[in-house]
Amino acid sequence: MIARNKASLDLNGAKIFKAMLDEDAQKSLVMTLRDVVAQAPFFHPVTRSGKQMSVQMTSAGRLGWVSDRRGYRYEARHPDGAPWPDIPKAVRDVWRSVSDVEREPDCCLINFYREGAKMGMHQDRDEGDYSYPVVSISLGDDALFRIGGPERRGRTQSTWLQSGDVLVMGGAARLAYHGVDRLRFGSSGLLKDHGRINLTLRVVDTS
Repeated sequence: MIARNKASLDLNGAKIFKAMLDEDAQKSLVMTLRDVVAQAPFFHPVTRSGKQMSVQMTSAGRLGWVSDRRGYRYEARHPDGAPWPDIPKAVRDVWRSVSDVEREPDCCLINFYREGAKMGMHQDRDEGDYSYPVVSISLGDDALFRIGGPERRGRTQSTWLQSGDVLVMGGAARLAYHGVDRLRFGSSGLLKDHGRINLTLRVVDTS
C-alpha cells in the first residue's frame, strides 16, 4: 500500500515521506524487481578514472544510467546489449503520487548496496532538464543519507532512510549534493541476505 498522506520531513529542501510503502508493498516490489534484474543483471560501474564503484547497478525504462571510462551518461541498452526492461507499474505509481508532474519517468536506476557499500557526494545532473524532480525509493537496510546544497563544500544534513521511505529532490534541492555514507547492515529483514536497494526515478531530456 502507498500512503501518500504520511508525514514528510524537510531536509535541506528535499522531502522525505517516511514509511510511504508498507511491508506488503515492499515485499511485492522486491519480487517484481527480481524479474527486472533477471532481464537486466546488476553490474559494477567504474568511474572515468577506472575505479570500481562499491554499489551494483542496473536500470529499467526507456534509458538506463551507465558509467565507465567514457564518462557518466544515459544509454538505451544494458552494457550486455539488451534493451532495458519496462519500469514496473508499482514504481511508476510512487512517481505519480509524489512527483506532482504529469510526465512519466524515463529511467529507474536501481542501486544495490551490499555490506560496506556507500555512495560519495554527487549531483544528479546528467538528465538535461532539472525542472523535474528526482524520486528515490528505499528498500532493505537503513542508509545514512547526507544532503547539502548546490556547492560541494556547503553545509550538510544527515538522516537515516529506512525501508519504505520515499525521498523527493525537486526545486532548490534538485541539484543538491547528496550521498550515502554507510549502511546499518542487517537492520532490515526484507532482503534475504540483507543489504539495500535504492530505486531512483528520473526524467531524462537527451536532446
